[in-house]
Amino acid sequence: MRHVQVFARGFAVLGALVLWMSPVVARAESVETRQAAAQVDRLLAEELFQSPSDGSIVPAEIVDDETFLRRVSLDLVGEMPTPEEVTAFSLDPSPDKRGATIDRLLADPRYGENWARYWRDVMLSRRSDERALISSVSVVEYLTKELNAGARWDDLAREFITAKGELHEHGATALIASQWGQIPETAAEISRVFLGVQIQCAQCHDHPTDRWKREQFHELAAFFPRLGVRALKTEEGKRRGFEIFITDRSRPANAKNKKPLKPTGLKRVEHFMPDLDDPAADGTLMQPVFFVTGEKLEEGLTDAERRSTLAEWMTSSENPWFAKALVNRVWAEMVGEGFYEPIDDLGPDRECSAPQTMDYLAEQFVAHDHDLKWLLRTIASTEAYQRTSQPRRNSAQTPFVANCPQRLRADQLFDSVAMALGIEEQAATADARREYQVLRAGRGTPRGQFLAVFGFDPSDPRDEVQGSIDQALMMMNSPIIAAALNASKPTTQLARLLEGVADNDEVVVELYLRTLAREPSADEMKKCLQYVARVGDRREAFEDILWALVNSTEFLHRK
Repeated sequence: MRHVQVFARGFAVLGALVLWMSPVVARAESVETRQAAAQVDRLLAEELFQSPSDGSIVPAEIVDDETFLRRVSLDLVGEMPTPEEVTAFSLDPSPDKRGATIDRLLADPRYGENWARYWRDVMLSRRSDERALISSVSVVEYLTKELNAGARWDDLAREFITAKGELHEHGATALIASQWGQIPETAAEISRVFLGVQIQCAQCHDHPTDRWKREQFHELAAFFPRLGVRALKTEEGKRRGFEIFITDRSRPANAKNKKPLKPTGLKRVEHFMPDLDDPAADGTLMQPVFFVTGEKLEEGLTDAERRSTLAEWMTSSENPWFAKALVNRVWAEMVGEGFYEPIDDLGPDRECSAPQTMDYLAEQFVAHDHDLKWLLRTIASTEAYQRTSQPRRNSAQTPFVANCPQRLRADQLFDSVAMALGIEEQAATADARREYQVLRAGRGTPRGQFLAVFGFDPSDPRDEVQGSIDQALMMMNSPIIAAALNASKPTTQLARLLEGVADNDEVVVELYLRTLAREPSADEMKKCLQYVARVGDRREAFEDILWALVNSTEFLHRK
């Protein structure tokens, strides 16, 4: 490869190659992973590609090494591979180098941070109160630690469902904080995130397209009436944050009807289903019942007993929607399309595009104790994941024939820009409780600015996630990017590259590796060299080439 000719790069590539070819984790499970991935591909073929009436549908080809490495690196650790890693992977002759790479990335500390940021976006994008963003830092810190330690998804779900404490210290409070302790909204979000069931449509009437009844929604809400959010204050009376607050205090009975008075504010202890004909009435006192299985709670239990019991019921292997919701999300994030679309709208009355494949993955996910790394490893090992990308299909076309290109999430894009341009990330806001101001207004760190402009809800259908004028302007005119592109400033990465490498061919290769994780084609190389010659000013020409690369569609997407 041309860029190996650079002497200093040669040593770096050699070191990367040694690291790449040395096992960092035991490969004893590689056979089991390959078998599970092969079974997924067989089931997909049987369900979708083998039509007895009009012949077989031919899936897309498997991607080349460079495309695979960029894709799997972005998906698992949220960052592009370095130029040295691209070279080392290309030179590795091992037949199982893709499997070994998947394992290495899952063992990388960046894995936990990448997926922690994904779940932060899932839980906080549909917030009902901007103050919920106070938990954005703590939830990333919490999940990063837990995911890198190998935490199981059912354990994490139980932590989020039963969370309490200060928002800026206890990351598991993020999901409840996102709805600011409002009872119906909290119940609906917990169902949507952990079951993929959007039962909120049954809040005011029986669900129009699902079997869920209005009573079932309010029976679910009855698990949460003792939750609230309150401000914390210093000794001087100044606000210092917020916490999830619990009250189990009982209320006196009404002398006329002998039932608990309808509580208000943080003194609420029970949930009442509103009377639609008389909104001013107390409504109907609801007993906590889990709508999926019909399991009921006895009366007189505390908030902790209610929520911990619900958490056990929701994460039980007897409840199929818990595993399916997670499998569907991760599959969609990796392959580009879920078995159910939208990815958070599952249920017995919804259509699954490949039910046997979905059932197999969900059953195996449960059999492997809700091991997230097992699921990611298996999906990344499938042919379905490793196929070349094609534009999103229309409703009449067969799903999973190819992978789908996806816009990079804000954090992935920032890290890609940082690598391509040599931007060093600044320290986060000293007071994490004020980090929500950075996310809201785009102030503070460069990452905070990218989150404000490029952030989107990962639960939204990806064909609805569109670029904006603000995003285009930031990539084209941002002071952060402009400063890093300045080859006249000796401290920039581009200036150092031009100073150290006299061969323009090698500079072009280096820029392509840093931006797109691949070498340029012969045509791309020719056009770049012609442009450098035409401009006449080497620094100005390569500033333009690098600017064009980071603004390209290929750079902004994971293909």
